[in-house]
Amino acid sequence: QVRLVESGGGLVQAGGSLRLSCAGSGRTFINYSVGWFRQAPGKEREFVAAINWASTTTNYADSVRGRFIISRDNAKNTVYLQMNSLKREDTAVYYCAGDLDLVLRTIPSSYDVWGQGTQVTVSS
Repeated sequence: QVRLVESGGGLVQAGGSLRLSCAGSGRTFINYSVGWFRQAPGKEREFVAAINWASTTTNYADSVRGRFIISRDNAKNTVYLQMNSLKREDTAVYYCAGDLDLVLRTIPSSYDVWGQGTQVTVSS
């Protein structure tokens, strides 16, 4: 079973950047598509971005397209989320999740494995 651990969250001013990392353990990590989700207080968990195992396909939520970039380094068992031009509304706990399906999913229940989350706070 793959285990996922997020890191890189923190406090940043609006307009700034952060890079989140999702480190996977286990030899089968390369088989997983990985998605990033976020959840703000009082709101449902929402899709942010996803990438397939070979980095040939990515998908982004409209709210982050053009500002966030998802990438992965399978040699390091790590998926990254580069977040630029951050806005206050990007404030949330960010989670990475793994899915063995070849199709990139945007629904949280489609994902099999989850990390514990990392807090991102954007101040004005």
